[in-house]
Amino acid sequence: MSTLKRAPWQADALLLLVTVLAAGGWIFSKEALAGMPPLLFIGTRFLLAGLILLGFAWPALRRMPARRIRRGLFVGLLFSVAIGFWIMGLETSSHLGESAFINSLGILLVPVVARLLFGDRPPRSTWVALPVALAGFALLSLNAGFRVETSQLLMACAALCFAFLINVNTRVVRNVPALPLTTLQLLAVGGVLTLTSLAFERQPVALNTSILGWFLASALLASALRFFLQITAQGMTTPSHASVILMLEAVWTALLAALWFRETMAPLQLLGCGLIFAALLINRWYWVRKVILRWLPGAAR
Repeated sequence: MSTLKRAPWQADALLLLVTVLAAGGWIFSKEALAGMPPLLFIGTRFLLAGLILLGFAWPALRRMPARRIRRGLFVGLLFSVAIGFWIMGLETSSHLGESAFINSLGILLVPVVARLLFGDRPPRSTWVALPVALAGFALLSLNAGFRVETSQLLMACAALCFAFLINVNTRVVRNVPALPLTTLQLLAVGGVLTLTSLAFERQPVALNTSILGWFLASALLASALRFFLQITAQGMTTPSHASVILMLEAVWTALLAALWFRETMAPLQLLGCGLIFAALLINRWYWVRKVILRWLPGAAR
């Protein structure tokens, strides 16, 4: 019996909850940015989340060799670049659903970056999915009047950085347990971006009860709880199976943005986002089919 078939349904339920929390993080963050500079917000958010997870990861970190801690912190520096692009893209974005789909391109770019940097051979499905995704991104740009908006470019840069980060994660820190690794990365991101904000950002902080509430929701729910549940769920199933479910983050983000901000999509936006999501499905079709057959046993007949 395969690992996929042995994976309990609890893993799927936790991963679905993780995607909802991640999507909620887009809403929480956008609301909090109304009263906080972007780098200060994301830096302190990750710093608080990292300190919370440190309470759970401390026993493992105490036993961890210094070289692994250094590697974890190094990958955290790369994470800082990716999340920096993401938060700047979020601040300038006027459409969260669209931005979420562009950011999800990072999943598709993982095998491409692996090919360019490490010589890995991507599956054939990647080369089929790429032109579909590029067509989707082109349609989103056409919706802005034959130009790429700043938020779109920043989100595309974030997606590329996340793809690079995932590749480095699998090679540099593959033997580091997930919880202490995540803690180190969150603390590194928090420290780097908070210091960067203090050095360069001049936007005034306008904290009130509402902004503080959104900040705490993003730090406690969309960061600390989300990553803790994600680590737990990923330990109960295969990485490829988990990645299929995690693709739903963009869908939930678009739905939540429509409900909370009353966002609507023009036909070109709908088609562009649809093509990007189709590309993700094509790229992971082998595992998507496994998930479908697992959830709908009758589909196997």
